Order: sequence, then C-alpha cells, then structure tokens
Amino acid sequence: MTTEGEPKRRASIGVEAALLLTVFFFGTNFTAVKIVVESVPPILFAATRFTLAGCLLLLFVPFLEPGSRLRREDFLAVLGLGVVGVTLTQTVFTIGVSLTTAANTALVYSTAPVWGMLLGFALGLERPRLAGILGIGLSLLGVGFIVYGGLEFAGTSLVGDALILVAAVFWGSYTVLSLSLLKRYSPFALAAYAMTLGGLAAFPLAALVPGGFDVGSLDGLTWGAAAYSALCSSAFGFAAWGYGVSHVGANRVLIYQYLVTLTGVTTGIVLLGEDFGLEQLVGAVVILCGVYLARKR
Repeated sequence: MTTEGEPKRRASIGVEAALLLTVFFFGTNFTAVKIVVESVPPILFAATRFTLAGCLLLLFVPFLEPGSRLRREDFLAVLGLGVVGVTLTQTVFTIGVSLTTAANTALVYSTAPVWGMLLGFALGLERPRLAGILGIGLSLLGVGFIVYGGLEFAGTSLVGDALILVAAVFWGSYTVLSLSLLKRYSPFALAAYAMTLGGLAAFPLAALVPGGFDVGSLDGLTWGAAAYSALCSSAFGFAAWGYGVSHVGANRVLIYQYLVTLTGVTTGIVLLGEDFGLEQLVGAVVILCGVYLARKR
C-alpha cells in the first residue's frame, strides 16, 4: 500500500541522486580537463567538448521536451547566451586550467554565484543587501589568499588563477542571463541549444591560435579524460544541474556547489598530487563563507 506522498518522495530522491552524481562529475572534471589540455590545445578542446555534448543533448530534445523547439525570434538571444556561457566561459576556463592547478581552479571558480548576483544588482533584478556586499568582499579576499598562497607551489600561476576568475564572472553572468529564456524553454532544451551554438562559436577562436597536436600521439588516459569531460560533466552534468534547479530551486542547488568545490580540490590533491598550503585553506573557507553570505535569503 502506497501513500500520495510516496511518488513525490521518490521524485525527490531522484533529484538528490542526480545532483550528487553531478557534483562528482563537475568536481572531478577540473582534473579531467587538466589532463587533456596537457596534450590538446585548450580552446580546440573546449569547442569540441561542448559541441559534441550539445549535439548529444539535441538528440533527446524532441523526445523529452517536444514543446521546446528553438524559435526563430530567440535564436540571437540563445546564441548570445551560448557565447557567454560556453564560448567565453569555457575558452578562458580551459586556458586557465592549463596554467594553474585543479585545486586552485575549483576554489576560484566557486565564486561564480557571487558575480551572477552582482550582475543582478546592475540589471536591477536584485536589490543590494549588506550581506551580499559583505559576501562579495569576502569572496575577493578569499581569492587573494588562494592566489598568494598558490604562487609558492609548482603548477600555479597568477595568470592562470586570473583567467579562472574571469571564467567565473562569465559563468555567473550566464546564469542570470538565462533567466528570461528559462520562462520559454526547459533547462534541458536551453542547455542543449546554448552548448551547441556556443561550442560551434568557439571553433573560429581555436583556429586563430597557432599550434597543433598529433591525434595519434594521444594516450588512453587523455582520450578517456576527454570523453569523461564531454559526456559526464558537460552533457549529463549540465542537463542534471538544470533539472535540479527546476525542481528544488537555485538557492538549494547552491549547497551542492560547495560540494563541487570540495570534490575538485580533493581530486586535484589525490590524483594529481597537487600541493595545498595554509593560505589556500584559509582562502577556501573565506570564499565559501562569502558565497554563502552573498546568496543568503
């Protein structure tokens, strides 16, 4: 015998499971990207990764979201969203990862919600609050600790950390800019369209960067990391993250962002043997406190 609440409870468990799996994929993706860009040009990998992931999601849109066909009048808006959220974010992110550690990347990138909130202030979508302003200040202070503490370790650089910070600004902006389109499209369909268009838009950038690589020289680890990043983190992760936001709300999903950061830092230390100093630990605590204050309701 079942109760009326049991289907809802099972649905809730499904959402939680999808989000936790996404946390694992997102957190370990920092390390996967780090492995790939040691052998593959960063911008080319970003373009290929998201184009393939977006096309994969597009195959399922007619079946899962038959009413979410891309409208002609929304094409430029979705293209612009893809350029911000994929072309710019992932191009800068992937180059940044190649210059710094996966642990630093996970920490600095966790400030993305703060920049989204700041854009919301600028567009009049949110009213500035004392807690939000304090949160922004703490996040910047935490980034300072991360950068300062990481410079004494191998594998980190000021330029790399700065690029990750810029990528976090773009990603936070993507979240805010997607709000109006999410009124007309499901999170799954919007992710599919934005990833495909944004990925394709990144190829011209890849062509502008000199240098190449030998596909035949790539080992199994690199191919596996590339497939993992494209399929698990990009295709599944983006769709499941949007699914979670649509079911439990952005504020609750933010809790999982903290777990992404923890997973990313841990994976970088354990799998890549990256160093992690006291300043970075302090910076991690300060950043997470800042993000919490900034998004507190």
